[in-house]
Amino acid sequence: MKTAIEHYQNKLSFEMDPSDLFAALEAKENIIVIDARKEFGFEKEHIPGAINLPHREINEKSTAGFDRSAIYVTYCDGIGCNASTRGALNMANLGFNVRELIGGIEWWKFDGYATEGTKQTAGLQIECAC
Repeated sequence: MKTAIEHYQNKLSFEMDPSDLFAALEAKENIIVIDARKEFGFEKEHIPGAINLPHREINEKSTAGFDRSAIYVTYCDGIGCNASTRGALNMANLGFNVRELIGGIEWWKFDGYATEGTKQTAGLQIECAC
């Protein structure tokens, strides 16, 4: 039982699902969302407020001004893409607190959340009532 508990605690320490991300963004938690895909994918459609930092460009120089107290959440297209995993690994190697978004932008949209970009989709908007 102890091994199972450790496994699931570790999993939650390194992954986040779309509903948890949405709630954290709406609550204005110190979370920075990174779209780890290439620029053309980001321009087409991305999670509102996300920054575009392709996983191949994540290094000490490109993250020099990043907030070390924030939690970074990386994402890509979805389960058929590993840009978010590579991005999360790069961020972890640089000493950042990072999570990977389960299912990427596809599961974000599947859960009914809006996107921004040239092919944006309607859905629930992140808006804090405070």
